Amino acid sequence: MLLMMITLNQFNSSIVTGQLPPDLPLHLQALWYDARGEWKNAHDLIDHLSDLASAHIHAYLHRKEGDLWNADYWYGKAGRLRPDVTLEQEWGNLVSEYLLSF
Repeated sequence: MLLMMITLNQFNSSIVTGQLPPDLPLHLQALWYDARGEWKNAHDLIDHLSDLASAHIHAYLHRKEGDLWNADYWYGKAGRLRPDVTLEQEWGNLVSEYLLSF
């Protein structure tokens, strides 16, 4: 299946309109739901996955939740350290990184 290419502007616009882009990978769906204030939906999408990208987003979600111990565990599973940036900056970095990788 060929995935639709989506730009950062299109991704951000879809959050405002509430229209989840079709064929969006789960990692980006989780970030989309998070931006819409639906943390539980975001977490449920990646909680059961074991790849590095899922661990990375899982870490961010637990950081946002305020559970830093759990966040640090997941950052470690992703081979990363907790970033010293705002949550908004981290979210933007994650979206940019994973838009490029899918």
